[in-house]
Amino acid sequence: MSRIGRKPINIPAAVTVTVHEGAVEVKGPKGTLTRILHPLVSVRVAGGEAFVDVANKEDKKARSLWGTFAAHIRNMIIGVTVGYKKQLEVNGVGFRVGLQGKDLKLEIGFSHPVVFSLPASVSASIDKNMITLESTDKEMLGETAAQIRNLKKPEPYKGKGIKYADEVIRRKAGKAAKAAAA
Repeated sequence: MSRIGRKPINIPAAVTVTVHEGAVEVKGPKGTLTRILHPLVSVRVAGGEAFVDVANKEDKKARSLWGTFAAHIRNMIIGVTVGYKKQLEVNGVGFRVGLQGKDLKLEIGFSHPVVFSLPASVSASIDKNMITLESTDKEMLGETAAQIRNLKKPEPYKGKGIKYADEVIRRKAGKAAKAAAA
């Protein structure tokens, strides 16, 4: 049995969860999210709680999907009530970030500025060298943050690049430190 999947999912008063035609839809104060259900998974809503179930509890794939879809629904409920936020930090001499409408304009050491188009469900705000991304969809937010980070990954010698705000970059000693140690 899936330990995560068998637990009922509490639905707050401001949120409605509906299941129709193989999809689950979560509506809340911050928006609406929809996810298509796998054929092995079923969801039922009763008494302010959602229950995720699978037909064959002995099948390994079904058990995996059971817990996964329960977690997806919990994340959707949190997304439409509170929302999700990720912060990225841009480090480097001359590195700048700006907003052009819905796009991010990044000057990150290339000969040209990089323009990154944000998805419709993700919004950004900039404070000096910090990019704050907000969204109701946890997956889309994580994917967008990862794509921005991949534009200029932080390097281990000077720490220049784009990193998550809570990420720790392991620094390496340069050539001078190596020569002095020998």
